[in-house]
Amino acid sequence: MAAPNMALFYRPLIGYNYLYNCLRLQSVLVNANSRTNSSHNVFRSNISSLCSTCHPPKPLLTSEENSKFIKRKPPGNVSSLFRLVCTREQSTNHENAGNVVEGHDSDSIAKTHFGFETVPETEKVEKVYEVFKNVAETYDLMNDVMSVGIHRLWKDEFVHQLVPHDGMKLIDVAGGTGDIAFRYMKYRGSSTTAGIGKREVTVCDINEHMLKVGERRANEQYLTEGISWLQGNAESLPVSSNTYDAFTIAFGIRNCTNIPKVLSEAYRVLKPGGRFMCLEFSEMTIPVLQSLYDLYSFQVIPVLGHVIAKDWNSYQYLVESIRRFPNQSTFADWIRDAGFSNVSWNDLSLGIVAIHSGFKI
Repeated sequence: MAAPNMALFYRPLIGYNYLYNCLRLQSVLVNANSRTNSSHNVFRSNISSLCSTCHPPKPLLTSEENSKFIKRKPPGNVSSLFRLVCTREQSTNHENAGNVVEGHDSDSIAKTHFGFETVPETEKVEKVYEVFKNVAETYDLMNDVMSVGIHRLWKDEFVHQLVPHDGMKLIDVAGGTGDIAFRYMKYRGSSTTAGIGKREVTVCDINEHMLKVGERRANEQYLTEGISWLQGNAESLPVSSNTYDAFTIAFGIRNCTNIPKVLSEAYRVLKPGGRFMCLEFSEMTIPVLQSLYDLYSFQVIPVLGHVIAKDWNSYQYLVESIRRFPNQSTFADWIRDAGFSNVSWNDLSLGIVAIHSGFKI
């Protein structure tokens, strides 16, 4: 009898444990220097202490009548941060998905978003490259800290749903540090003969610094057979059509400049019958918990980046990029528009992340 899948057993609990640990983590970071009779004043004092010792946090954003994100000036009172609500732009057309913003003249430059900023498309590629160049060495540590280790369960479940088998040929895009590739090579399922050397994976990433970290980790774990490392852009993959049985991308597609192009490339490189799978942050199913999660994301994660990785801005961008990514239903529509069939998704941790799947038929 096969062993029970513990990730599935814990899935309903992950969201609650995550938020509980987030609040605990925040209380550890905050150094309360005084006590008052009012718990409300203590909480405000703690937040003020946190903000005074670190880079001033950027506030959450509100939407204007045109539902576009705009920047707000920092509020005068720290407590006013708790009255701000972050709204998500839900674009369902490929003009916005393709990140093109028309200007007022014929010479307008194609633009896209970089977090909450609007930048030229070519500039976003450079900015994202710099972000992951800066965080490459501390990327895995920060993932553990930010998610309280839960990202490991998400990735375990992601590979479990892929169901790797002997002879499968996988391309893992934006997979620089190798988390998905290593799980794929080690996955055994119900077979006693499957294992290292029985399947192949190509780890593709645009950032050479992330790839170097992944290759080093592979050597440390003696996972070299069957794994190849390829530097390439997800929007124009340097591989032949109809090559792979599966295409995976985990926590990477939201950083791409033109998501529809990435989906089209995934369709191109897959063999007929091949499977596309994406693991990405999404929208929580309970609005109240989403508000708490937003608070944690914007007020704690950049601080953790500053303290652990000495990099506030990169983690501020990563948080903002999550809020710019479409919800589960909209992203599923984009996958269908790329030509995939039998598109589905399932939420993990109450929708903090979602696994999307589609087939090339």
